[in-house]
This record gives sequence, structure tokens and C-alpha cells, in this order.
Amino acid sequence: MSNVIQLSARRPSFGPLRGLAALIEGFASHRRFADDVFWLKENAELLNILECTGQTPDAEALAPHLLFYRDLPERLRFFPQYYRFLLSICLDLEDLGMAGETGAELAEWVAGQGLPEAELSDLQRAEARRLLARRSVTLVSRDTGLTGRLHDFIARSDTFALPNKKAAYELTHIVFYLSEYGRRVPDLPSEALVSLEFAGLLAYLEQNADLLAEICVAMRYAGATPSPIWENWLAGATGGFTLRNGAQAEMQDDYHEYLVCAWAGLAAGRGAPAQAVAQGPVSFHRAANWGGPLREISECIYRMGAARSGDWHRMRPQIAAQLSETGHDILTEAEASSPRFDAFFAGFARSTRLRVAG
Repeated sequence: MSNVIQLSARRPSFGPLRGLAALIEGFASHRRFADDVFWLKENAELLNILECTGQTPDAEALAPHLLFYRDLPERLRFFPQYYRFLLSICLDLEDLGMAGETGAELAEWVAGQGLPEAELSDLQRAEARRLLARRSVTLVSRDTGLTGRLHDFIARSDTFALPNKKAAYELTHIVFYLSEYGRRVPDLPSEALVSLEFAGLLAYLEQNADLLAEICVAMRYAGATPSPIWENWLAGATGGFTLRNGAQAEMQDDYHEYLVCAWAGLAAGRGAPAQAVAQGPVSFHRAANWGGPLREISECIYRMGAARSGDWHRMRPQIAAQLSETGHDILTEAEASSPRFDAFFAGFARSTRLRVAG
């Protein structure tokens, strides 16, 4: 990889999470086994959020990961296909306070083996580059255009005016990697902020708290301020979670949505969730809510056929008449949340007709 910018010595701090030790222990010991790839995924996600929000667990809180940490060099040699998960967990444990310098050893080994060169995805290459840079390791590569391609992707705002969750999550993660998870304001093209706003409008219309939370964090890491309408709704969604403990805990839950909503609240300066995590098994469950009017709106404009227009003010009365009262309220809030709603709708409407060669 090339053009690596070293991390600053300081990471942002947003205040402590309640029940931090129990949260770490619950993910480490009570959800899955450490030889399960989903254990790697869940613990990598948790530790990453703890690290980038400046949490300060003590040695006792990190102890459930001690044996896993000591075994990381052997695990990486045997499971190099999981190098991004393993390296991420290692670096976050050390940066959260676990004693040791295994992370530098693993980063050098990953670079020496050329593992990032086997990645087909630019997103995964960007993640690998960022992980190696955390221990001042730069991988020499013939690929010098990675950052430019990432910029090109996030600057194409039309992509994010259409429902495409995969692209939207890729957008947020590109911003995370280029901003070094909030350590620096990235030099992004101005169109990238428009892309984040369009993706946020879709997430709000769908009432998708998981995606909207990531978008709000990415906006703050990009130096922008999300709509208070979005962040107020996320605060309500966070407060609506139910935590089930002990025998009531379930493996299939909404843990990721809970974590990213907590992250968004901390990044917005709203503090940690009110619920304290108890010791032992725990699962996280969102409040049941209506899914939002996005599908209704999409179906409505699709049925219009040739009469469909990208002019929001012309289309609004026809769309509003097809929505439930709740759907209309959410649409009105979405419209009020962004001065770019008209431009967003022009892309969302897909009113430009395709020309088919004869």
C-alpha cells in the first residue's frame, strides 16, 4: 500500500460505557466460541468501537481475552485468511491497555506475507492499510491508486440516492478508514458529504437505525454535523433496547445495532446508553417498530411509469396521498432533515428513461 498517514498519538474520548467489564466479558465468553468466525467478527466490532471511543477498561476487564491474545501469533499463522479480524482484535486490545507488543509482530508478518495483496476489494485493502499503519508498517505495493479510487466511489452521490445497503456501508467504512476512526479530518471530496447525506435520508426513510448510526458517525468523522432529527431519533432507538440476561439471553439478537447506536450517541456527545450491561450472558433487542415508508414510496413512484418525475414539489402530493399517517410523518421529518432533499429525490425517482440501441 502507499500514501499511509501515521496515526496521531491521541484517540478521541467520548465518555465511559456503563458495565464495560461485563460487556467485554459477555462477548468474549458467553456468546460464541473463539474458534467461530462469528466470534471473531463480534469481538472485533466491539473492541473497535471501545477503542475508537476512548474507553479505558482496566486489566481485569480485559482478562477474558488474555489467553486468546497470547495465542494470536499461532492463530494468525494457521488462519491467515482471517488476518484482518485477528490483527484488529490484537491492536485494539493493546491500545485499550493490554500489556504486550504482539501487534507490531503481527503487522510485520502480515506485510511480509503480502496478505493485503490478495484482497480483490479496495475496501478491504483500505482496512488492511489502516491496520498496518497503526504499528507504522507500510506495505510496498505496485497499487498506488487506492485512495483515488476510494474517493471516486464516495464522490459519486447518485449511487447513494438509491437503496443499496452494501454501497452505503462501504461508504461509511471508507470514511472510517480515511479518517482513522476520528483521529483526523480526512481530505474528502465535497461530494462525499452529499453521498453521506443521501444515504442518511434513505436510512431514515427506512427507519434503519443500524445504518443511520454508522452514517452519523461517519459524518462527524468527516467534519460534518448530522441532522438533529436523525440523531434525536437514534437516541430514542437506543433507549428502546431491551437487554436480556442469563437464561433469557439469545444468540440471535440486535447486538450490532445496539453497539453502533451507542457509538453514535457517544460521538454526538449525548453520553452512553442508560442501560448497564450485567455480568454473564446478555443479548440486545431493539424495540419493535414500523419499518418506515421507503418501500411504499418506491412502489408508488414505480407504478407511475412514464408519469414519474424527479421534481419533488410536483410529486410530493401524489406520494403523500398513498402513505399512512405514520409514513407521512416520517417523510415530512426526512424532508425537514436535509436541505438537499429535492436533489436526493431527483436521483431516487429514476425518471430518466434508458435508451436502448436498436
